[in-house]
Formats: sequence, C-alpha cells, structure tokens
Amino acid sequence: MTKEPRPGPMKKLSAIEHEFGVPFPGVILEPARWTQTALKAMPAGQLHWPELFGRLAPVVLDIGCGNGRYLISSALARPDHDHLGVDILPVVIRYARKRGNQRGCTNLKFAVLGGHELLEKHVPPHSVAEIHCYHPQPYYDPAQIHRRLITPSFLALVHRALVPGGLFVIQTDNPGYWQYIRAVVPVFFDFAEQPGRWPDAPQGRTRREIIALQKKLPVFRAVAFARREYSAAEAVALAETLPAPTFAADRRLRDLDRFA
Repeated sequence: MTKEPRPGPMKKLSAIEHEFGVPFPGVILEPARWTQTALKAMPAGQLHWPELFGRLAPVVLDIGCGNGRYLISSALARPDHDHLGVDILPVVIRYARKRGNQRGCTNLKFAVLGGHELLEKHVPPHSVAEIHCYHPQPYYDPAQIHRRLITPSFLALVHRALVPGGLFVIQTDNPGYWQYIRAVVPVFFDFAEQPGRWPDAPQGRTRREIIALQKKLPVFRAVAFARREYSAAEAVALAETLPAPTFAADRRLRDLDRFA
C-alpha cells in the first residue's frame, strides 16, 4: 500500500515587514481583520470629512506620501485622528493601500492625486489639523522646474486648508530646496527648524529619510504653524509677491530617487 505524501509546511506570512533593515510600522493582521483604504474616486467638489471617515475627528494629510510609512505609523499611533495620503505615482499608492489594509487601519485613506489639486479643489478651508510633506521631488532638469510642489501659491493653499494654528511639517535632503523653503515658508507660518531626528522615528519617518540617514546625508526638517492674521485672499496676494522655486537642485542626490 502506497503512503500518501505528507503536505509540506504551510508558508506563513511574516507579521512584521522591514525596509532597509528598519521595521515597517504595525503588523500584518489576519485577513479577516483587513480594511479598505483606497479612495478610488475623488468627488467633483470638496471632501466631507465626516462622510469619508464616518466620524468627526482631526484630519491629517500627507502630500507625496510615497508608500505610506509615515501616515500608517501616525494612523496606528493616533486612532483618534483621521488620515489621508496622496501621491501622483500609482505604484507607490498601491503599496501604501496594501499595507494600510493589512494593518486594519479604519482611520486611513490613500488616493492617486497631486497635492496642489487636492488642496485647491477638494479640501474645505480651515478643515485640516496637520499637513505633512516629506522630501518633495526637486526636479533636477530645468525643463521640469515648473513641476516643483513647494511654491508660494501651494503654501497659500496649505495655509487656507489648515485650521488656525494648524501644523505644517516639511522635510528634504536637498540643500537647494531647503534654502528656498527657509525663505518662503516663514512668510505664511511660524517656522521652526527641527533639531535632530524625529523622536518618534529616529531611523526615519519615511523610506527616503531612512536611505539618506544610512548614507550619512544631512536631512533638513521643520515644523510650522499657520498664522492667524491672513485671510485666504491676503495669502494669495502675498504669494504673488514671492519668488518661484528656481533654485539649482543638487544633482548628486539624483541617484537616491530610485530607492525612495
């Protein structure tokens, strides 16, 4: 009588993921506890936060969220806040959604969308508690400079979106971008440079920051709070007086973009 072959050991899904040796926030749950974090279609007009998340809570935006490392970490650490991340690259949003789903985050959504479009068309004025922007693309070629995200008009939209005193967090490893940020952001916000690494993520809040730190590159960080004295119209008028981001980006950092 022939013996039935024994089934091989079942492949177990690792509960903890790593990137460049750094654990990704949270653990992968059993599939029955997964959620849906995809925001597949934006409304024709403004978002209604209680409708999107099913409750009224402070809203956190991550513009250029990449694979969602920071936003997922924040959603897990702050279940009393709601989170929306956007990026123009569908592939990174697919990774972000998958990881958010697997961690059971009900206070988290991701969408493929540009940051300027999000703030201009879909975010109600004075409705967001925090806006985060980590390592915006500096675009090295002169023909692409117009695509840079941090401009005076974008900062006016950030100011409009935030509640009075709301938080704007910005970070880059590009010296030219940093000098521009230091010149224009304080016009709209009370600006403070962050000394040293983020206490909640000393190895890096984002994939790009992890890579930069491991390569011993300087990372420039700031926290800023929206000033109360500007109306939306005044902020727009002020933006028109400020210079565009025409700085020369450091091309030595270009090779890092394929990892981030």
